[in-house]
Amino acid sequence: MLINALVKAAHVNAIRKGWWDEDRSFGEIIALIHSEASEALEDYRKGNHPGNVWYERRLPEGGIQTVLEMERSTDKPCGIPSELADIVIRVFDVCGRYGIDLEEAIQEKMTYNTTRPQRHGGKVL
Repeated sequence: MLINALVKAAHVNAIRKGWWDEDRSFGEIIALIHSEASEALEDYRKGNHPGNVWYERRLPEGGIQTVLEMERSTDKPCGIPSELADIVIRVFDVCGRYGIDLEEAIQEKMTYNTTRPQRHGGKVL
């Protein structure tokens, strides 16, 4: 799927799930993106390797079981890769909301970045 097709799919799903029943401020949207990044950092702080993935399975009696392989479509992916995916999905959703051509924006920015000096900005971190 091309990026703009993913943008549309993420936004349509967010609408269907009720996330746009009331309009959100742009600041709230950015805070939600930031919260996903914070969740990835928290997983790392807990000692999870950035490449580790596990799944949470809801049990009939109401509990949750951690499993290492996804067997059901309802098994929830967990870990840093999942949190990074959540960041991108939220970015896709906001681009869908505001009609941003993300594919073009990425191509423009990547082209510009090739012109930047080595470690531009001089920042340590």
